[in-house]
Amino acid sequence: MSRPVRMPVVVSWLFASIVTLLLTACGGSETPSKTTAQTSPPAVQTKIEFLERWDVDRLNRILKTDTPQQFGVHTTYTPARNAVNLYRVTYASVILNMGNKPTVASGLLAIPDNAATTHTLPMVSYQHGTVYGRQQVPSFPDQSPETQLMIAQFAGQGYVLIGADYFGLGTSTEPEGYMVKASHQQATYDMLMASRNVLKQKNISTNKLFLAGWSQGGFVSMSLLQKLDVMGVKVDATATASAPLDLYALVSGALYTPQAHPAVWLNSIFILAAFSFENYYDSPDLARSVIADKYYTMSKAAYDRTPYTGAIPTDLHILLRPEMYDPQALKASAFGKLLSQTEAYKWDYRSAVRNYYGDADEAVPVDDARMAMTYAVQKGDSMVKAISTGETDHRGTFATAVPEWKSWFDGLSKQ
Repeated sequence: MSRPVRMPVVVSWLFASIVTLLLTACGGSETPSKTTAQTSPPAVQTKIEFLERWDVDRLNRILKTDTPQQFGVHTTYTPARNAVNLYRVTYASVILNMGNKPTVASGLLAIPDNAATTHTLPMVSYQHGTVYGRQQVPSFPDQSPETQLMIAQFAGQGYVLIGADYFGLGTSTEPEGYMVKASHQQATYDMLMASRNVLKQKNISTNKLFLAGWSQGGFVSMSLLQKLDVMGVKVDATATASAPLDLYALVSGALYTPQAHPAVWLNSIFILAAFSFENYYDSPDLARSVIADKYYTMSKAAYDRTPYTGAIPTDLHILLRPEMYDPQALKASAFGKLLSQTEAYKWDYRSAVRNYYGDADEAVPVDDARMAMTYAVQKGDSMVKAISTGETDHRGTFATAVPEWKSWFDGLSKQ
């Protein structure tokens, strides 16, 4: 990273300081390839809770002061022009990977305070990056700097902004489903439907739908786009920053062909994915097959966000079992097989996509971030573009990409 992290902060793909965070903050499955199945959620009433109103001064302080401090880059954002009302939406969903288990999830709905007079607004569905704490998510915006930036830049400019917390985060009581594609798709889809119902009750309509996400959220955004494309739900455009579009490629790269200066917090991928896959794909002891015995207990505590004693190694050679460094063993393992099915770019696109990447990103290599464009071009599809934000690191890529997303979405909103 380019600088120390200030707490509380949402950091994509971050686990290097998980010990400090947890000690201070303490507190028959479907395969990933079956990602487009749609199951109606149980009949649970959608609940909306008013959180607070953020005025223009607060929104502009986020843009001018807070964001540069949090993300380490200075860029120009469009100043907020209206206040925003923030709501937590609690809605019914189902966990496809657990035999359509009914569940309740949460997310953020941010509505410009002039919506009552405007009535028809564009909407952005924002998918967040990896988080430390269960409440460092959109529906707890005070704990989510990335969400704060999205509220200030989009909702403060007249967009309706929504953001699912994902299963296992926010108010959800489920285990976290990190990079579990079908569950991410369902959580975000049902959040979209629930938000539209709330807006209808408020006599507010939306005329455009844009998707956006950073890091893990970039993967989730592309996964949601795939689901919506298959279901025939119109999406006007999708933008991501530092999106790991193929988890097997990212993991195998970190193991066998690491970057010159890889992020020391890549251990989070292995810990969160191993335990999430074990829970959501009904694969007992999968995490034990990945993580060395000495560090299994504290890694499980990190996944559960419970206290533990000791430090989780940032050196993957120490954290992981030796067989993870055998490419053939990884490929043949249960973990490797699930990783290989965890991708979000191989389908026929129906709308424009822009995947932004940083040339100095320490977590997501350039080739990984450009995978969707490479795939599309090979098929003669010009819908997908990969765009560099220059020599930006993982966090800087997001902060630099956001105003580019805004400019692009603004232009499309006028069409």
